Amino acid sequence: MPQSYAYFSPGESCRQAINNHINSAKKNLKICVFTISDDMITQAILAAHHRGVAIQLLTDNDKLLDLGSDIIELRKAGINVKVDNTSNHMHHKFLVTDDSSIITGSYNWTRSAAKFNYENIIVSTEQTLVHDFIIEFERLWNLMSDYNVAV
Repeated sequence: MPQSYAYFSPGESCRQAINNHINSAKKNLKICVFTISDDMITQAILAAHHRGVAIQLLTDNDKLLDLGSDIIELRKAGINVKVDNTSNHMHHKFLVTDDSSIITGSYNWTRSAAKFNYENIIVSTEQTLVHDFIIEFERLWNLMSDYNVAV
């Protein structure tokens, strides 16, 4: 039976829900976020990568080189990263875990989001929603540019 839950920040509940889903991944993670600068989330992603979980990461070029951004670290670890290099923003914030659940909402994957900001996420296993997010992810994946850094 599909289930959905809401989480709110400031506080640890959003970050904890994201990390729980990353930690539970068995096959794959499709991550589509404006930026990542929360080291706790980054460490969970790296741990999943080291467990053999296939990870695809879509992000925006605008925050890519900001102080604190973890995108380069993730790419150097061997995670497949694609970047929106257009003048527009890839401003989504969602995660698909094992093609069976999604996390989406206003929550930025940053330290400030957990500590200060009023934000939210929704976690759902409703398969129509999951399917729609997979389709959007794949559409964007095909549009974005590979991000390569010296590793």
